[in-house]
Amino acid sequence: MPEETPARATAREMIALLTGAAGFTEHRPPPSPLPPDGPLGWAGYDAARERASTRTGEEESVVYGTGVVGDRACVLLSFEFGFLGGSLGRQTGDRLAAAYELARTRRLPLLALVATGGSRMQEGMVALTQLQRVAAASTRLRAAGLPQIAVVRDPTTGGGWATVGAGADVVLALPGAQVGFAGSRVRPPDADPYAYSAEGQLAAGQVDAVVPHEELAATLTHWLTALGPHEDLPAAPVPRALSAAGAESAAPLPETGREAVARARDPRRPRAEAYLADYLAVRLPLRGDRSGGTDPGLLCGFGLRPDGGPVAYVAQCGTATRPAGYRTAARTIRLADRLGVPVLTLVDTPGAANDAEAERAGAGAAIADTFAAIAAAHVPVTTLVIGEGGSGGALALAAPGNTHVTVDSYFSVIAPELAAAILKRPPSETGATADQLRLRPQDLVDLGFARSIVG
Repeated sequence: MPEETPARATAREMIALLTGAAGFTEHRPPPSPLPPDGPLGWAGYDAARERASTRTGEEESVVYGTGVVGDRACVLLSFEFGFLGGSLGRQTGDRLAAAYELARTRRLPLLALVATGGSRMQEGMVALTQLQRVAAASTRLRAAGLPQIAVVRDPTTGGGWATVGAGADVVLALPGAQVGFAGSRVRPPDADPYAYSAEGQLAAGQVDAVVPHEELAATLTHWLTALGPHEDLPAAPVPRALSAAGAESAAPLPETGREAVARARDPRRPRAEAYLADYLAVRLPLRGDRSGGTDPGLLCGFGLRPDGGPVAYVAQCGTATRPAGYRTAARTIRLADRLGVPVLTLVDTPGAANDAEAERAGAGAAIADTFAAIAAAHVPVTTLVIGEGGSGGALALAAPGNTHVTVDSYFSVIAPELAAAILKRPPSETGATADQLRLRPQDLVDLGFARSIVG
């Protein structure tokens, strides 16, 4: 393979890029021959298939089998765009369904390398219904607790994007790839091309990362290691508390509620980025709520600790958390729960965003869904409050019975300034109100909310 693989590498070049010397064992489903010129009797279809086969050396638009990426065994399926535009027909559906079933029976992750223009017109509705087959096979694999990763190449459009691509647990994209439900020949003439690009889909939260070819094998090895499958992993250990200099904190406890709030709001205090950098050797971000929204103030993803242990993380960054952030958090927690990966949440927010845009975007429903995701989780969830714990917008990410606090944190039913205003107290009584709220770290332990003070 050349150092820079072309954007439209063949199916087998993509497999070789990832498996290298580890090799790949191809599988083929039992033959299911088509009638002359396909189910519609489309004149010239047999000849077109023959030309495609001669040009590419493939019998169909998908190649699949077992292989090893890095040191992780998986099932790979790879689209050959040179075979009728990587389109999906009945025999393609046979191969896709067989690949998902192979992953399920071997209990292996599924890695899909997607490059397709969508359903094959020459097979009409027979081709279109292959999307239902793919969705059913994907659902069975998901129910078996096995991960699905898609790498979307150039182009990935139509039903292939709406099933194999966007339906995966983790979606990575190659730089500059055309990605979208509408292909270039069917979208509106005034459409913004950026919206149909890998980078545009990343900005819209539909893709988790754009990964250059030369980094793809290493990135996928990390993802396969983090996602498993796993069995009976212990809870994520509580991170150590950090000082502003990045060392382990040895600060004293705050004496008053006012001091606790001031320390939590201090801009010099370490934030989520510092904690994640200290806690994880590898970070693999998940981006977006899959509904067109992102929240830069909430970091979500999976990671590997220095000892190699996997963990999913959801970390607030000190800003008001937006509905898209809560939806991304719920997505991350539910994926971790299905795959048996313990969860770490870092709480640090003055509260949920409460502007008009947030209300229109469904703030209440998004927060409720995050509460539900943690309440339903079977995997252990560990929470560390590293700064502000502002009301329900913070509590939605806190693990009942396994929440810990740093000496630079507080947690309160409401901010003391707002509490004083509601009680019609002058601003001068904000400090006394903070004391009454019992929001200091030591108060939170005494009240039974927090299990321990870290640092």
